[in-house]
Amino acid sequence: MRGSVTDPASTPGHRRARTVAGALASAALLLPLLGAAPAAGTPASSAGSLQRAFAAAAAEYHVPPSVLLGVSYLQSRWDTHDGAPSVSGGYGPMHLTDAHTALAATSHHSEGTEDARGDGARRALHPTATVPAESRLPARLETLPKAAALTGIPAERLRTDEAANVAGGAALLAAAQKDLGEPLSGDPADWYGAVARFSGADDTATAAAYANDVFDVLRTGEQRTTDAGQRVALTAEPGLAPDTAQIGRTGLRALSGEGTECPKSVSCEWIPAPYQQFGDNDYGNHDLGDRPASQSIKYIVVHDTEGAWDGVLNLVQDPTYVSWNYTIRSTDGLIAQHVKAKDVAWHAGNWYINAKSIGIEHEGFLAAPDAWYTEAMYRSSARLVRYLAATYRIPLDRQHILGHENVPGPTTSTIPGMHTDPGPYWDWRHYFELLGHPFKRTAGKSGALVTILPDYATNRPVYTGCGTSGRPCAAHGSSEVRLYSDHDENSALIKDVGLHKGADSTIDVNDVGSRVSAGQQYAVAGHYKDWTAIWYLGQKAWFKNPKKHPTAVPASGLVVTPKAGLDSVPVYGRAYPEAAAYPAGVPVQAVSPLPYTLPKGQKYVVGELVPGEYYYAVTFTTDAHRVVRGKDLYYEIQYGHRVEFVRAADVRLLPAGR
Repeated sequence: MRGSVTDPASTPGHRRARTVAGALASAALLLPLLGAAPAAGTPASSAGSLQRAFAAAAAEYHVPPSVLLGVSYLQSRWDTHDGAPSVSGGYGPMHLTDAHTALAATSHHSEGTEDARGDGARRALHPTATVPAESRLPARLETLPKAAALTGIPAERLRTDEAANVAGGAALLAAAQKDLGEPLSGDPADWYGAVARFSGADDTATAAAYANDVFDVLRTGEQRTTDAGQRVALTAEPGLAPDTAQIGRTGLRALSGEGTECPKSVSCEWIPAPYQQFGDNDYGNHDLGDRPASQSIKYIVVHDTEGAWDGVLNLVQDPTYVSWNYTIRSTDGLIAQHVKAKDVAWHAGNWYINAKSIGIEHEGFLAAPDAWYTEAMYRSSARLVRYLAATYRIPLDRQHILGHENVPGPTTSTIPGMHTDPGPYWDWRHYFELLGHPFKRTAGKSGALVTILPDYATNRPVYTGCGTSGRPCAAHGSSEVRLYSDHDENSALIKDVGLHKGADSTIDVNDVGSRVSAGQQYAVAGHYKDWTAIWYLGQKAWFKNPKKHPTAVPASGLVVTPKAGLDSVPVYGRAYPEAAAYPAGVPVQAVSPLPYTLPKGQKYVVGELVPGEYYYAVTFTTDAHRVVRGKDLYYEIQYGHRVEFVRAADVRLLPAGR
């Protein structure tokens, strides 16, 4: 069973001594009067109004301050998001959900018209189904009205006032503790069941995985400055051993992880995508395979759903629709698996990438900057990706952990329709910290490469196209940095001849033609004062990179450049084998160059050397399926915002700086 809560440290003999509840409550009750004392275990110098709000709410509702802080960190990392709702309609530091209000005020837009399968050997797949709206909201999406009833605080204040929001969260935790028949103890170890219930999960595995994350935060401690400039701290309690047996008294259903391919540290449910025939000898919604025995898995592709959980799950169970391997829920990090890793899901719009990748959808919306992702979802996703990367030996870097927006168009005609999720508001820097592979400086000051690394919270480029009637999108932290044709923010943006066919790039939230993202690496092409130039889409592209507030750090690595005597070399969106490699009965797939080139004198960072490969799978029965592997080799490179491929025979491989 996934999300096991067995923990030998939870037995009474292993529990460390605690202060009594009455003493803690008495001390905490003084906090609103003193106005400056921090929450228990928190350095006084760090206390601000939000820190005091946690202390006051903990005292009023008799919840241990550390538990309240830990739950809030897992929901929002203590951010307020200026009163805007998350992707699942959660408000404020405690992520109190009011989906009726949030969904009524939000509109979302498609961000691509690609054929999800992306294989020219089979007709294009453009399903017309859209994600249906939630018909009857589950309890996990309506915690704010319950908090309003418990506290008497109006719903509007709970949505917009951080102190009221924290009080609402404390009231919900206290109510959950009482419902379990547990005392309002000052010992955090006694609150495991209430924390599990606070998650909103309806099964024990997901609730336990959520509670385990909260108690991990309590054991390790955290401190950070929030998006509102508030310094909040939670002191580590390394010996904390919660009473995990309480999960058995929550009354939640059991969740079977049978059939799933997930780590034990997450909750995972098997909700299969159908492999089924229909219509005129057609079938869907994925292809059977034998990976990694037949072909290696090289990539993990991060998507967002552009729809809410229940509606998205309905779509993936439609045989006429597309598919992906996993979906992750925003509120609590529950993972649903739909397609086995051995099989090929239709998710990335590029058949070469599909055949060699695993696709993970995250409940969320690209063009809604304030519809933020929860920490619970980020952590659950990171654990899944770490597990998959270890299982299939996938490097944890930005040329193997791709956003859908980084997947190349397989042919010239497909480039304009490629999807652009998860978009500029996905926090790649934090995600890779959770993966255990943080982006960092790997070279001296004169490094010939850079890793893009803006500060997410303070990096706020202006975007349009968020359904705001011509006005700019709401100001918001971003992983992405804009590129210019000169070291001047008034100069033209970099042109993307494949995406715009000669027209200018724009600042639309879906336009990836002139921007780079955290973790991506590029060869340095020049410096000018606070500006750095890189080679990008065959051009010299400039971005602002001041020394005091850098948006990139020096890096080391390998690059490719055209072989001597070549003015330029072609660039490809897929690494297909040469014609001679195809056996009888398998149609030869064109090795189609894109409208891009790699000119002499320019260098591009290498991800990996790969053989030309094509998976022929256009029939429901698998007897005709073939993996075609050629002699031609390709380098995957970071060419623009998307990765691309060049033939190894066309280029020289060099250490950066040579």
